[in-house]
Amino acid sequence: MCGIVGWVDFDRDLTAERRVLQEMVDTMAFRGPDAEGMWFHPHCALGHRRLSVIDLEGGKQPMVTPETLPDGTPLAAITYSGEVYNFTELRAELTAKGHRFSTRSDTEVVLRAYLEWGTEFVRRLNGMFAFAIWDSRVEELLLYRDRLGVKPLFYYPTADGVLFGSEPKAILAHPASRAVLTLDGLRDVLSFVRVPGQTPLHGMYEVRPGHVLRVRQGRRTEEKYWELESRPHTDDIAASVGKVRELLEDIVARQLVADVPLCTLLSGGLDSSALTALAQRRLDGSERIRSFSVDFEGQVENFAPEPLREAPDQPFAQELVRHVGTDHQTILLNNADLVAPSIRSAVSRAWDLPFGDGDLGPSLYLLFRAVREQSTVALSGESADEVFGGYLWFHDEKAVQADTFPWHALGERSITEQSTAFLNPDLTAALNLPEYIADQYQTALREVPHLAGETGHDRRMRIASYLNLTRWLPVMLDRKDRLSMASGIEVRVPFCDHRLVEYVFNTPWSIKTFDGREKSLLRAATADLLPESIVKRRKAPYPSTQDSGYDRAIKQILGKIVAEPSSPALPLFDLDAIDKHLNAPVAGASSMQERGLYNETPIRLAEWIAAYDVSVLV
Repeated sequence: MCGIVGWVDFDRDLTAERRVLQEMVDTMAFRGPDAEGMWFHPHCALGHRRLSVIDLEGGKQPMVTPETLPDGTPLAAITYSGEVYNFTELRAELTAKGHRFSTRSDTEVVLRAYLEWGTEFVRRLNGMFAFAIWDSRVEELLLYRDRLGVKPLFYYPTADGVLFGSEPKAILAHPASRAVLTLDGLRDVLSFVRVPGQTPLHGMYEVRPGHVLRVRQGRRTEEKYWELESRPHTDDIAASVGKVRELLEDIVARQLVADVPLCTLLSGGLDSSALTALAQRRLDGSERIRSFSVDFEGQVENFAPEPLREAPDQPFAQELVRHVGTDHQTILLNNADLVAPSIRSAVSRAWDLPFGDGDLGPSLYLLFRAVREQSTVALSGESADEVFGGYLWFHDEKAVQADTFPWHALGERSITEQSTAFLNPDLTAALNLPEYIADQYQTALREVPHLAGETGHDRRMRIASYLNLTRWLPVMLDRKDRLSMASGIEVRVPFCDHRLVEYVFNTPWSIKTFDGREKSLLRAATADLLPESIVKRRKAPYPSTQDSGYDRAIKQILGKIVAEPSSPALPLFDLDAIDKHLNAPVAGASSMQERGLYNETPIRLAEWIAAYDVSVLV
């Protein structure tokens, strides 16, 4: 896993721009702590920071072809982030076609696959990736992103080319870019709907999942190479369960390949427990896989049941450890850790954009920082809820039938009310989030690939699945990527394997819930590997601290922000509403979920605007 940057300009000689590219590369140091590299062509400059995972010595980047044009220029060059899990098979196929390899890295396989099969080669890749290929033969840049958007790839068009990078900070290091927040950008932040290709910053975009952006002589075209499709499902329940298990066995086996220490992230829920059990089974007693979980001081002893969490995680995690025999460690956090200025600053810098969700950001960052002391690669259960239908809103009829995104239809207060509670009323009116969300919902609906003749509840559940995979999952993947890579950890997400996603997406809802519960397919496919308590456990979200001391500390942070007259974010806020909030009693544990998602909106905005010197044009 790595950080990539680049600059294409068809109207200047970039070989003289080493200083600027170096500044862009430097921003990716946390994503790639092991090595760096740069490569220059008159119209293309590529940069790379490397987190060494496979072929530690041979996989240096940017990588170029040994074949050259008559003037000695390599035919093609690549700067690459991610992992291709079927690179061994592709390497064998390419070798049979006469290609010769000088490294054991998947990067070289990707580059030679492009030479052999052209731009469509990406359809052969199984993995999570974001990479740039410069083809010197036609002077064209190709920016590829994996099917589900696991790995990020941002770009910023210029008058004569494009800037790109794994994170916005890489682009913002270039003098031609500007950090400008517009009304549309604020809508993107506050709506809790990730619009494919869109970012909060004016003029900056993401390559959409399953797409390639082509840049040639200043012209940009974005092409789709993958999308979710509806297909008839002919397997019965038993065959469907068997297929899911078969896929999971293959996926986990592929994703255990690494030349560095590997671990799993274990919460004690179904998703992470299933992956951990599959991983330990794959090792077949040859070694104990490391597993890590996070908890808060006093959480088990003082736990209070919440609407979405009936019991603390740790007893379940420990039971799984005893059941499968992992080498386990619990990372224990406290309020001082979660509110430390250095940690909050690191999280804000890692996110790069004003997204976040309460104490979950700091706790994840601290977890990854602790994991990095012993492991470089981690397997995570991210996306199982989107793929198998685990969230509450999949099982709430009001949410399923609502004429909006399902997660907007739960709770007494709407997301728009909560996310704009502290904003200037005039700004709230100008944003008109209800209309914006309604427009985005209709746009998403038009994309849903329906099966011929599909009606009623099956049709609604296909819509719900599509919306979760394309508008909600990106929020989760972004959080995991930014906070893990900020600590130099590669997190792999087996449930995002496109073969599994395609198969389960087309499995009827009646089979996905055949036992009357959420995630029936995953539960049945892995039940023989798990303790009965975990098989029967209800879905619970990532843990959040129940200590009200955290909320008091957050109020102090907010109070300091609004007390600073020079704060650039101050004009965005309703200071009377914030003052009323600051003087209200701290809520109890039952409202912690609401606090975690929305109560820190003004803090996130203010910290981000200050950190990135963002121009606010509303």
